Amino acid sequence: MDVRKFLFSNRSFTPIPIALTLIFFSDPRLPYFIYGSILVLLGESIRINAVRYAGGVTRTMNVGAPSLCTSGPFSHTRNPLYLGNMVIYVGITLVAGGRYMSELCLIVFLYFTFQYLMIISLEEETLNNLFKDEYDTYCKNVPRLFPQISSWVGPNIQSPLSFSNTLKTEKRTLQNIFFILLLILLNTFL
Repeated sequence: MDVRKFLFSNRSFTPIPIALTLIFFSDPRLPYFIYGSILVLLGESIRINAVRYAGGVTRTMNVGAPSLCTSGPFSHTRNPLYLGNMVIYVGITLVAGGRYMSELCLIVFLYFTFQYLMIISLEEETLNNLFKDEYDTYCKNVPRLFPQISSWVGPNIQSPLSFSNTLKTEKRTLQNIFFILLLILLNTFL
């Protein structure tokens, strides 16, 4: 079995053990609660901006894409959605606090870096087969995960979705963030 395919098809569920661990050990404290909240907002803003350009096609169970998205945040990193997720989860770890916060931040960062690099490897194979030279040029100009400051202007210029359509697509992620933060607060104050 290809671990990359397993991680890709279960990417919505693999964070559950981490979320449960964060909730169990949570003990929010200032200023980490504030720093974490800022990171959650930053990560979600990265995701929303990426979804505006890529659209709902990112919510698929099939590896691939109908077209190559290279505009907006995709001109800084090839995987802004995964970067946004990593920032969100590190932020949630800071919000949760607790005596193992430092260790959990490291585990969260390393786990998601591993998971997303595995998934990206699978996606890159597929996109390379679909878009060949166009994708190769894109890969040579835009980093895989951690963004570059200057944007790359590629041949594909996508127009962003409206904000309301973007929020409809991003609704499930927003609900999950709210739910995890609510459980952290309930665990702390009940």
